[in-house]
Amino acid sequence: MTLASLGWNDGFAAAFHRFSNDGFLPARVALEHKHAYELLSPLGEIAAECTGRLLHNARSRGDLPAVGDWVAIRLRTPVLGAAPDPAAGADIHAVLPRQTCFSRRAAGDRDDEQILAANVDTVFLVTGLDQNYSPRRIERYLAVARASGAEPVVLLNKSDLHADPAGGWLTPGRTVALLGSSGVGKSTLINRLLGKERLDTGALSAAVNKGRHTTTRRELIPLDAGALVIDTPGMRELQFWEVDEAAVDGTFGDIAALAASCRFHDCTHGEEPGCAVQAALEDGTLDEARWQSYVKLQREQAYAARRVDPRLARQERDRWKKLLNGVKARERFERGIE
Repeated sequence: MTLASLGWNDGFAAAFHRFSNDGFLPARVALEHKHAYELLSPLGEIAAECTGRLLHNARSRGDLPAVGDWVAIRLRTPVLGAAPDPAAGADIHAVLPRQTCFSRRAAGDRDDEQILAANVDTVFLVTGLDQNYSPRRIERYLAVARASGAEPVVLLNKSDLHADPAGGWLTPGRTVALLGSSGVGKSTLINRLLGKERLDTGALSAAVNKGRHTTTRRELIPLDAGALVIDTPGMRELQFWEVDEAAVDGTFGDIAALAASCRFHDCTHGEEPGCAVQAALEDGTLDEARWQSYVKLQREQAYAARRVDPRLARQERDRWKKLLNGVKARERFERGIE
């Protein structure tokens, strides 16, 4: 096992340079427990924990290590005065800047970021061709994947039966993450790539045709062919965290092209004359369900952006204040006429 085989590149080497002369070593997070991590490195597998300083300085959960992260570690010594030993474990002192990051708003009421996978080259968005298949879900996943910086690939299950499953995407040193809802076959696909039943798999529920959560944790797994794959638990929801407008527009390239053909550059695609979007909806060249999905994701993206950017939130409050003042002024004018 080498750094290169774990996905190391010049960008990570440059980020690690400031640690290179202080006895630190680079390692990659393979598995995250509640208070500890399992790392991969040229020295083998290493158990590690974050230092108190790293925990104290973290502004949010997103600043702490996640599966796929590169970290700067210092090996512990088994006894005082002995040489550092990987078997004694290590302390994580820093997380190197992420080159890509697939994250979502954590489930529940808390406004927290949950990192699903870091430093991923390609995201396989796995979906089933049974009742689980949903174009609307695929659109959402594509928007988040594009925002992550990774290359998105929609993968229909049963592809694990292909004669050459490693061809094209799973090249040495490349990291691939598999994401999707429960029961779409992520763990089964990884088992086929590994050539053994390492990950637990389960049958679909006959009652509702939905998968059960057989994967309960995120894990970075090296393949014999040299690539690395991240398995993730099935997700029931994927709320936006930091998804920019370009990521949504990139998922709906057909609608973006139509919008560019509207008569007015600031067309809202409502009642304006010369609206190419409304014309496409009327003649059936644009599916109404796809248009509504685009509108929904645009609104969600705008809300997510305002949530993390006080400037945008202030602009939105000012906009609604002006609208409300206009309504009040109109009401006063109408009462004056009466």
